[in-house]
Amino acid sequence: MAAAARARVAHLLRQLQRAACQCPTHSHTYSQAPGFAPSGISTDYAFEMAVSNIRYGAGVTKEVGMDLQNMGAKNVCLMTDKNLSQLPPVQMVMDSLVKNGINFKVYDNVRVEPTDRSFMEAIEFVKRGAFDAYVAVGGGSTMDTCKAANLYASSPHSDFLDYVNAPIGKGKPVSVPLKPLIAVPTTSGTGSETTGVAIFDYEHLKVKTGIASRAIKPTLGLIDPLHTLHMPDRVVANSGFDVLCHALESYTALPYHMRSPCPSNPITRPAYQGSNPISDIWAVHALRIVAKYLKRAVRNPDDLEARSNMHLASAFAGIGFGNAGVHLCHGMSYPISGLVKTYKAKDYNVDHPLVPHGLSVVLTSPAVFTFTAQMSPERHLETAEILGADTCTARIPDAGPILADTLRKFLFDLDVDDGLAAIGYSSADIPALVKGTLPQQEGSVFSERNNRASILDQTPHPILMVATAALCTEASNRQRQAARQAGKNKLIFQAGFLKPLEKNIYISNQNISFLRRAVYQNEHFHSLADRPAEMLFYECAKSSSQDLFQCPC
Repeated sequence: MAAAARARVAHLLRQLQRAACQCPTHSHTYSQAPGFAPSGISTDYAFEMAVSNIRYGAGVTKEVGMDLQNMGAKNVCLMTDKNLSQLPPVQMVMDSLVKNGINFKVYDNVRVEPTDRSFMEAIEFVKRGAFDAYVAVGGGSTMDTCKAANLYASSPHSDFLDYVNAPIGKGKPVSVPLKPLIAVPTTSGTGSETTGVAIFDYEHLKVKTGIASRAIKPTLGLIDPLHTLHMPDRVVANSGFDVLCHALESYTALPYHMRSPCPSNPITRPAYQGSNPISDIWAVHALRIVAKYLKRAVRNPDDLEARSNMHLASAFAGIGFGNAGVHLCHGMSYPISGLVKTYKAKDYNVDHPLVPHGLSVVLTSPAVFTFTAQMSPERHLETAEILGADTCTARIPDAGPILADTLRKFLFDLDVDDGLAAIGYSSADIPALVKGTLPQQEGSVFSERNNRASILDQTPHPILMVATAALCTEASNRQRQAARQAGKNKLIFQAGFLKPLEKNIYISNQNISFLRRAVYQNEHFHSLADRPAEMLFYECAKSSSQDLFQCPC
């Protein structure tokens, strides 16, 4: 039975892999067109590691001018956003450039959560500037924008979609030499200073996509913990949630030797290859740092030890997921952040609606790891223990629920927003959220017929995973609300599911079990086929009523 459950989870992860998730950072796909496996080999047998050079230390930013001088740079593009352009990290970089006689121009029009349009604006700027080196000062948005600008300035005749990940773009391999790029991260979340990816919102389709190639990773990452002292508490929290999920997902990703197809040439081996012994080390170490320091870093802006360690954890997790990949938390986060309407997160000084990436990722994490635990229960128990759970008497079948409950308590302690309704979504948005969760194929139409066909084919469909997440998330949120109303300081958990604090508030084990059976087995598929998946998701995620979601059978 356990073997069958593991096989079902592995099958779903492979389905997502083969479907070419639109975001290359958070899947096992790669921008280059895949090769076919050598005769007789269906899964890979090798993995490789690629990472930027990293330099860490308080005040290390002041060395950037000397680094550029050593590289022979004569004309440098300093890229940042308008908020950071007025803050000490950028000033420290400019002082170093001036001191070392480096000619530079500033581009400060980076958009937080960049789009194809904001990428192209940066590309046009750098093409006009004829720069021979780049410095990116900021979070993932700045570093990713600078990577893309460097790429297209180095390949000036390429169409924008040439290097964009398939199926949105053509996914061509990067064969041109790029200029040196030094990344100076000022947040502790994305790990972009270590990876060869650049992520953006493709506005026409309202989906996340990006460029993935080892060729675009920064030449050098300067990790200076002094920059983290300028981060507001919610920025620290949301950045930390990204580190948390990078570590958890890469450690529980499909193992590299189970990934298919096996490449016929090393150049077609994906950058994100599945969990592997080296990535595992970085992921687990990052998770230990998150468990020890994230709450301290959020609660005390002057805690240099905590914020310094979270800055390192971001890079460690970046090395881990940058070579292993992540999975469902990130896959389901794209429509949550990409379809935002009016929500503006606290502590983010932007002129457009914004759901921070880390927040959109972590909201579904308890449900995701309840599901994936059947693939590697020992790893899920190990990570739960790292995060503070007592697993001495834990049973292997309870690994997922134990990790899920541990995550819920961790998030509750950090005052995470109460579900999708709190960030501006309603039941009317569910069809669009479901559509955005599915891997996008050019020209495809997301229709009721397509939903029914996938269900009737008895294929474990990602949309049902989203429904499971909605169930668990709503239960968690309602429990938190009830606990607050009752003046309780601690949450109560039972057998991996939520113990009701009030009658008729929480979703029953029976309903959760039903949905799991629908995902894992063919049981009930005939009933689900009569109800569009959007309706199933709607009923799972509705939050305005105190009534429980009832089994659609």
